[in-house]
Amino acid sequence: MKLSAAMGRIAPSSTAAMSDRALARRAGGADIISLSVGEPDFATPAHVIEAAKAALDAGDTKYTAVAGTLALREAAALHFARDLGIAVPPEQVIVSAGGKQAIFHALVATLDPGDEVLIPCPWWVSYPEIVRFAGGTVMPLETTPASGYRITPAQLAAAITPNTRWLLLNSPGNPTGSVYPAAELQTLGAVLAAHPQVMVLSDDIYAPLRYTPGHHATIAAECPELDGRVLTVSGLSKSHAMTGFRIGLAAGPAWLVKAMGKLQSHSMGSPSTNSQAAAVAALEGPQDFLIAWCAIMRQRRDTVIAAINAIPGLSAPSPDGAFYAMVDAGPHMARFGDDQALCLHLLDNGVAVVPASAFGGKHGFRISFAASEAALEEALRRIAKALS
Repeated sequence: MKLSAAMGRIAPSSTAAMSDRALARRAGGADIISLSVGEPDFATPAHVIEAAKAALDAGDTKYTAVAGTLALREAAALHFARDLGIAVPPEQVIVSAGGKQAIFHALVATLDPGDEVLIPCPWWVSYPEIVRFAGGTVMPLETTPASGYRITPAQLAAAITPNTRWLLLNSPGNPTGSVYPAAELQTLGAVLAAHPQVMVLSDDIYAPLRYTPGHHATIAAECPELDGRVLTVSGLSKSHAMTGFRIGLAAGPAWLVKAMGKLQSHSMGSPSTNSQAAAVAALEGPQDFLIAWCAIMRQRRDTVIAAINAIPGLSAPSPDGAFYAMVDAGPHMARFGDDQALCLHLLDNGVAVVPASAFGGKHGFRISFAASEAALEEALRRIAKALS
C-alpha cells in the first residue's frame, strides 16, 4: 500500500496541528489559551443565522448548481463591486466550500510540472502546499518588517521567468497583517503588464478588517491593464464570523471560473444549500456592524503590540489589517534552538501560538488577537513569565 506522489509533496497544516495540540491539552485538563487559530471570536450576525434557519424550514436542502445558486452569485457580484471595486457578472463568480477550496481549484486547474508560482514570504500555510500538490514550483519572495512585509516592483521583476504562471497576493495578509496601498499595487501591475503569461491570485478574505484609512485596494480594480488575468478570492469566514458555514467566493476570467467549476463538480459538487442562503443574507444585509468589529480588533491589536514589545527579546510591528501579528523572538533562539521548541515551551506554559517557520519565516511566532481582551492580557502575561 502507498500514497500518491502528490501527497508526499505536502505537509499537514501547522496552524491546525497547533490548534489540535491545544485542544488535546485542554481535554487532558490543562488551562490553555489558544491564539493559534484564524477565527473571529464574534457571534455570527443574527440575521445570517435566521436566513439559514428559514432555508431549512422551507425545505431548501437539495443540491444547487455546482457554481452556487444564482441568488448567491448575484449577491457576490454586488459584494465584489461594492466592497472591492470590481465589476463582474454573476456568471464569472463561483461559490466554493471556503476560500481555500477556490484557491485549490484555481491552482490545480492551471499548474503543470515546471510551472513556477511567486509567493511573498511569510505566507499563509496552505499556499505553498497547494502549489506543490498541483505539481508547481514554489518561488518565495522574501519580505521583512522594514518593507512592511510587502514585495517591491524590482523584486517582482527580477523573480519572473518564462516559467512563471502565478503571483499570489494576500492583502491584508496572513500571517503578517500587511496591506498593499493602491499606488504599490499599480507599480506591481506595471511590471506584470510586460509578462502576459503571469496570472494573479488576489486573496482579499480579510478586506473588511483594515486599520488604514481609505478604501480597500485590490489589484483587479487598481490595474485594469491586467483584465482577464486576475482571480480575486473573497468570503465570509473572517468578515462575518462564518467559518463553519464554509462559503468562499471567487471572481475572475470566464475560462478560469469554468475550469474551476469543472473540477468542483468532481471534488465536492455544490456548496451547502442553507449556507448559501445564509451567505446571501450576509452580503445583502446590513454591513454597519463591521465598523464596530474593526474598532474592537484595532484595540486588541494595540494591546497585543504594546505588550509584545514590552517583553525582553520580543518585537512585532503593528499590522495594518487582519488579526495577526508576527513576533520576532530572535534573541531567544540561543536558548531554545528554533521556533518550534519556543512554541512548545509557550504551550507548556498555557499559550498556543504558531511558529514562524510554519509560514516560511523563522525565529518567532504568529499570534492571533481574535480573542477577548481578558484572554489576550492573560496570554501575554503567561508569555512574559515563560520567557523571563
